[in-house]
Amino acid sequence: MTKTALITGSSSGIGLELAKIHAAKGDNLVLVARSLSKLEALKQQLEQQNHIKVHVIEKDLSLTDSSQQIFDETREKNIQIDYLINNAGFGDFGLFFQTQWSKELQMINLNITALTHLCKLYIPEMMQQGGGKILNVASTAAFQPGPTMAIYYATKAYVLHFSEAIGNELIGTNITVTALCPGATESGFQKVAAMEESNLVKGKKLPSSKSVAEYGYRAMMKGKAVAIHGLMNYLMANSVRFSPRAMVVKLARKIQDKV
Repeated sequence: MTKTALITGSSSGIGLELAKIHAAKGDNLVLVARSLSKLEALKQQLEQQNHIKVHVIEKDLSLTDSSQQIFDETREKNIQIDYLINNAGFGDFGLFFQTQWSKELQMINLNITALTHLCKLYIPEMMQQGGGKILNVASTAAFQPGPTMAIYYATKAYVLHFSEAIGNELIGTNITVTALCPGATESGFQKVAAMEESNLVKGKKLPSSKSVAEYGYRAMMKGKAVAIHGLMNYLMANSVRFSPRAMVVKLARKIQDKV
């Protein structure tokens, strides 16, 4: 039986690559993003190349009720979601007292509220279906505080802890929850976050969105709870548990600061 993956933030970066992977596997798709023109172009490409069905939904997930509207639309179209991939998200760079609240509120709504609400809506459906898989895109930022990106790091900590908690609650239901934790990735994220001049990314050769997506897909299919992409990212994420908190915050600030 053909399965369907719902992917948010699917018009670029990791979400786009995950869409290509699922299409190549023969899965139908529900693609969600803000740019209808990009979604329509991707729909045409993936349907022609893979002979699958692609349903696109133009939606800004930072807006109230957007998650409910997506859920209602898939129900109305009788589309069963077997894979829920919460990939949409963005960051912002700058000192907290200088950044714009309007952008930060959008970030919280997108990175936390929309992701949580989509899980809330689709998990009962998956239970009725007899199973499903959820991939929530967190970040290595989830493992420590992040001066100059304070809210972004905090939102990703939420995604990680939330995913682990509900994953535990769902043991025995044939539903798995995976938190994908990539480090800095070549995805366009840095430009949106205005952090192209930070020590974290300037002059660095970053992993491709494709390599992160492939790793995330494999981890989701295995039902892995936490998937940290890259050996150095894995070592750094786990080392903070054994380091003094003050030192961790200072190091994070040094890495994040502009060159």
